[in-house]
Amino acid sequence: MAVNPDLARERKQATFDVEKLTEFIYNGGNIVRRRRYLQNIIFSDKYLSSFKPWAYQTREEEYETAVAKNVYLNKLLNDLNITNAYEQYFIREAAVPQEGNPLGLQVVMFIPTIEKQGTKEQIEKWVTLAKSYKIIGTYVQTELGHGTFLRGLETTATFDPATDEFVLNCPKLSSMKYWPGALGKTCNVAVTMAQLHIKGKNYGMHAFITPLRDFETHQPLPGIIIGDIGPKFGYGGNDNGFLLFKNYRIPRDHMLMRYAKVERDGTYTSPPSAKLAYAPMIHVRALIVGDAARSLAQVAVIATRYSAVRRQSEMKPGEGESQIIDYQTQQEKLFPQIANSYALLFVSRYMLDTYLDITRQIEQGKTDELPQLHAIAAGMKAVSSWLASEGVDILRMACGGHGYSHASGIPKIFINLTPACTYEGENTVMLLQTARYLVKCVNMLQRGESVPGFTAYLSKDRGPKSPLDERLQFSDLVDAYEQRAARMVKSAAIRLQSLIASGKAPEVAWNLTSVLSTKAAMAHVEAFIVKTFIEVLSTIADRNVRAVMESLCRLYAVHGMNKKMGDFLKDNYISGAQADMLMNKMLDLFQEIRPNAVALVDAYDYHDNTLQSCLGHYDGNVYEALYEYSKNSPLNEKEVLDSYYKYLRPLMRGEYNIPPVARL
Repeated sequence: MAVNPDLARERKQATFDVEKLTEFIYNGGNIVRRRRYLQNIIFSDKYLSSFKPWAYQTREEEYETAVAKNVYLNKLLNDLNITNAYEQYFIREAAVPQEGNPLGLQVVMFIPTIEKQGTKEQIEKWVTLAKSYKIIGTYVQTELGHGTFLRGLETTATFDPATDEFVLNCPKLSSMKYWPGALGKTCNVAVTMAQLHIKGKNYGMHAFITPLRDFETHQPLPGIIIGDIGPKFGYGGNDNGFLLFKNYRIPRDHMLMRYAKVERDGTYTSPPSAKLAYAPMIHVRALIVGDAARSLAQVAVIATRYSAVRRQSEMKPGEGESQIIDYQTQQEKLFPQIANSYALLFVSRYMLDTYLDITRQIEQGKTDELPQLHAIAAGMKAVSSWLASEGVDILRMACGGHGYSHASGIPKIFINLTPACTYEGENTVMLLQTARYLVKCVNMLQRGESVPGFTAYLSKDRGPKSPLDERLQFSDLVDAYEQRAARMVKSAAIRLQSLIASGKAPEVAWNLTSVLSTKAAMAHVEAFIVKTFIEVLSTIADRNVRAVMESLCRLYAVHGMNKKMGDFLKDNYISGAQADMLMNKMLDLFQEIRPNAVALVDAYDYHDNTLQSCLGHYDGNVYEALYEYSKNSPLNEKEVLDSYYKYLRPLMRGEYNIPPVARL
């Protein structure tokens, strides 16, 4: 079928080479070609295409499909000898888009935690077993009554010197482990976080390797009560579970002891630095930022292509219906979200690169940069998941009624994205973690000390007025964001100090400052995103690609300022006249980006099979795809359903055929 002429025209008018932007996104032409080669293997695989669409599956079928596909993928990866993590991701992206992976936490959490916190012997034993899938692992932390507040977790691991074992217990219902992925039915071993007790003293949270099911029969071991928590908003293919320990014993060497140690006689050795616990969390949160970027990018592809194809109403009488992408109100929905997706993409790349660099430093005993990265990772996790979740919903509504249908592909992305606002750290709590670090930085400045890295902006003197004008120079945009963040951070810190000075207990004062603190932390993260986006621009070699990305970067910054203009106006660093200018410049940027909108989302290079969207087809034949999707509904397998004969026909005859059980 030919490409929709509206979409073909959109691509022809682009001012840059889409392929060059794609190569920049994926770090080179060789990687792009390799990605396409690997994904084409998946798209032509008959087994993977044999499953019925997820929307027509029961919960049990969703889970079984996810297990079957991912087991098959593991075999395929072995057969193809694919060991590179990025290449493995390319294959999974094509094979199981927006579907659960019950084996995912094995790779993302279980193995990395043991590698970072285990001894050489523990790594050789457990990681070797996990990488060969002799065992299937997960990471168990959250409890029924506690989540992000780690110190409040109630599961205990008490050392018994008589047997050289730890005894794990969930002393009450609220201490039941609840929500960990793959726990319900998939895994047979976990890294479990529990309070370490030795001779009546609590040494805080530590990680323990806990076998949960028999490695042959898969039956729960004695002392283990375990199961699936039931259907959720999304992630039907994942078996999030519950777990109760009842006097469950594990050998002493099952505690991860690279840093903290418990000797045979019960002697406890604390880790050299509490900061070492940050590293695994930073890694996971960086991955979450990347997932948020990809989810938003995919929906931006769908909504932008659809907006180019959909025609509705007349701008000028007699000229026919206009593409809805030409309406400024539609551009306000679309274009900022395209900008947001690129901003999150570049920040996630920075975070992963920085994490890998700092990991190498940790191996050499250096932990100085960990607190700063932990603070930005916690804040970025919150801001990115909120930004992407909000953006996806805006784009869903930009697709009108069709966006509500599973045929659009958007609902599935949305329901799998929004849990990121809660899992691996509830977003408000994440921002408060960032805020605590920022308050410490303010305290350091007040003592005359310098602050590290990006937070150095807190001490910068910018003068009373912003020089920002219609040129929208990047340095002026960064200054505006940093000025706003600095004012808000210092304001929160001063309020906290004032409350403490008035006699309030520090913890009470902190609570009474928490709203200001979260807003300040968000401003800090938003300034970081703007600066990171701008820094990326200098690495783009192609002039035309760089020009369009500069426009997109300016839109990201200006849209963010307009969205929260009250914050920028409060200290008069930005004037009312500049605020008016910024609104007008945002509208001008819509016109600037308009010719490149479709090309910008095409550059993400998402295949139709990955998007699984009738609205986002590359060829733009939306209505044909929607009709085919409708015809395939299981309700259409029969022309007349049994319910007609059982209920509707009797109703129309004045009868009510209600089975006795329905009256109870």
